[in-house]
Amino acid sequence: MSASNAAAPSAGRASRFRRLRAFSRHRLGLIGLVIILVFTLVAVFAPQIAPYNPTTQRIATARLVPPSGEFWFGTDELGRDLFSRIVYGARISMSIGIIAEGIALLVGITLGAAAGFFGGWVDNLIMRIADVFFAIPGLLFLIVVVAIFGSSATTIFLALGLISWPGEARVMRSEVLRVREREYVVAAKALGLRDVGVILRHVMPNALASMIVIGSLGVAGAILSEATLSFLGLGIQEPLASWGTMINRGQQYIFNAWWYSVFPGAVIMVVVLGFNFLGDAVRDALAVEEGR
Repeated sequence: MSASNAAAPSAGRASRFRRLRAFSRHRLGLIGLVIILVFTLVAVFAPQIAPYNPTTQRIATARLVPPSGEFWFGTDELGRDLFSRIVYGARISMSIGIIAEGIALLVGITLGAAAGFFGGWVDNLIMRIADVFFAIPGLLFLIVVVAIFGSSATTIFLALGLISWPGEARVMRSEVLRVREREYVVAAKALGLRDVGVILRHVMPNALASMIVIGSLGVAGAILSEATLSFLGLGIQEPLASWGTMINRGQQYIFNAWWYSVFPGAVIMVVVLGFNFLGDAVRDALAVEEGR
C-alpha cells in the first residue's frame, strides 16, 4: 500500500474529529441537540409520560382549570389535560416534520444529483420543474391538497414533502457541480465505473454534508407548516392532539384561559429553535473544516 493510500483513512478520521470538536464547542448547537432528543423521547414514550388520557373529558369537574399540581398545563374547554395533549401532540408534529422533510430530501437529493451530474437537457428539465414548484405559494398548495384529499397525517406530510423538494434539489445540484470535477471522480470515470456508481460512491457522499443543514432547518419548517394548517382548522382533526389545533381552539379563551394557547405555542417555539440551533451548529462545523 502506498503512503498516500495509507494516509487517506487517517486523514478522513482527522477531518471527522475536527468537525465533531467544532460542533461540541457550539453551545447553542448542543442545546438544540438536547431539545430534539428530549422531544423525540417524549414522542416515543408519550403513553408512559402523559399523566392522563389525552381524550378524556371532564367538562363538569375540570373545565378550563388553570395550571396546578393536578393539571400542570391546565385543561381545555372540554376538561382535557393540556400537558397530556401536548405530549401526544409531539408524536404528530415530530413525525410529520421528520417524514415530510425526509420525502423532500429524498426527491431533492435524487433530482438535484441527476441535474448537477448529467447537466444539459436533464439539468434544464429538472430545474424548470423546480421553478414551477417555486412559483406555487406553499401554504396555498397545502390548503388545496388538504381540501381535495382530506387532512390526514399521510396527506399532510406528502404535501409538505412535495412542495419542499425544489430547495433541496437546488442545493444538491450546486454541491454536485462542485464535486463532479474533483480528481477522484474523474479517475473513477476513467476506470470505467458507470455513472450511477460514480454518483453513489463518489459524488453523493461528498456532497451530502450541506444537506444535513438543509434537512434540520427543513424539519423545523415542516413543523411550523403543520401547525399553521392546524391553526387554520385544516390540519390534524379532533380528537387527535395537535399543537396548532390547540392554539386555534385556545385563541377564543385567550383572555380568561391564557394557558390554553400559550403552552402549545411555547412548545412549538422551543422545538423550532432546537432544530435551527442544530442546523447552525452543523453549518459552522462544516465551514470550519472547509476553511470558509
